[in-house]
Amino acid sequence: MSISVLKPGLLTTVQDLGRFGYQQTGLVVSGALDAAALRTANLLVGNPADVAGLECTLRGPTLRFEANALLALTGANLAASIDGQPVPLGRPVAVRTGAVLTFGAPKASGRAWLAVAGGVAVPPVLGSRATYLRAALGGLAGRALRVGDELPVGEWPATGRRLFEVLKPREAACWAPARWYAAPAPLARPSELLWLRALPGPEYEQFAPASQQALWNEEFTVTPAADRMGARLSGPELRRSTSAELLSSAVTFGTVQVPAGGQPIVLLADRQTTGGYPRLAQVITADLGRLAQALPSTRLRFQPVTLAEAQALYLAQEQQLRALARAVHLKSLL
Repeated sequence: MSISVLKPGLLTTVQDLGRFGYQQTGLVVSGALDAAALRTANLLVGNPADVAGLECTLRGPTLRFEANALLALTGANLAASIDGQPVPLGRPVAVRTGAVLTFGAPKASGRAWLAVAGGVAVPPVLGSRATYLRAALGGLAGRALRVGDELPVGEWPATGRRLFEVLKPREAACWAPARWYAAPAPLARPSELLWLRALPGPEYEQFAPASQQALWNEEFTVTPAADRMGARLSGPELRRSTSAELLSSAVTFGTVQVPAGGQPIVLLADRQTTGGYPRLAQVITADLGRLAQALPSTRLRFQPVTLAEAQALYLAQEQQLRALARAVHLKSLL
C-alpha cells in the first residue's frame, strides 16, 4: 500500500519521536515538534506511539490513498477535507482506495500530524525515520515531500484492522469517521496569550534581577524567525549581570537561550546538541507542543513551576496517553 503526494504542502516531513543515542556525536534528535500530538494520532489508528507519520506545517499536502487506509489527524485545524467534507480532528477515519485528502489554511495554530495504520514505512536511518532537513537525513531522502512522491505504508496492526472493519464506509461513501474522539489538547489562538510553564535554567542566577523578573512578568512575542530548530522571541531585553565567558553546555528541547542581543530563543526538535549561550529557563515537557503550534505574532508569558509540578504534569500527560491506548483497543473490539 502507498500514499501518492499530489501536492506537497508548504513543509510536510516524515517524523517519528526522534533519533536518540547519538547526541554525543553531534547528531540532533529531531522528531515531531509536538510528540504528544503524533503519539495521539498513532494511538487512534492502533499503531505503537513511536511509528512515523507526517508533520504538516501551515498548509498541508494533497494526498491520494492508493488502498484502503485508516488515518487520524491531530494538532492544528488545517481545514482538512475529503470530497469537500471536513475531516474531524482527534478520531480514526476509515478511507477507501482512491480517496483524496486535502488541506486548506490554518484556523488558529500552525502544525498538524497525520498518522496512518501501519505508519509511513520509509527506511529507518540510525534507528529512526525522522527527517532532519539540515543534514538531509532520514525521512524520504532527507527532505520535505514533493509532487509525485510515493509514501510506503507498513503492515497494519491488529487494532487498526479491527477499527477499519468497525468504521468501514458504506458503498456510497469513500470515507467515514468514528463517532468518538480523543479530547484535543488546548491550543492558543494568535489573539490569545500563550502560557508556557518553565523552570529556571542553569545560568538563571547569572542574570540581573530585573531580567529575572522580566522573564516571569513580561510578555514576549513569537517572531517569524522560527523553524524546527528554534523559535526566536521578541520582548524585554534580558541581560546577565556578569560578562564571564561560558563553556558550551548541553541543551535540549525547550531550553531558553539568550544570545548577546538579549532576545531569547526557545530550542525545538532540531536544536543543536550543545550551545554557548546562557540557559535562562527550561520549558517543561508537558508544554513543548504548545510552542510548536504557535504562529508568528503569538504573545506568550512564562509561568514558573517547581520540578515536582513539572513531573506531575508530565505523568498526567503519560497517563492520558495510556488511557487512550486502552480505550482505542476496547473500541476496536466492539
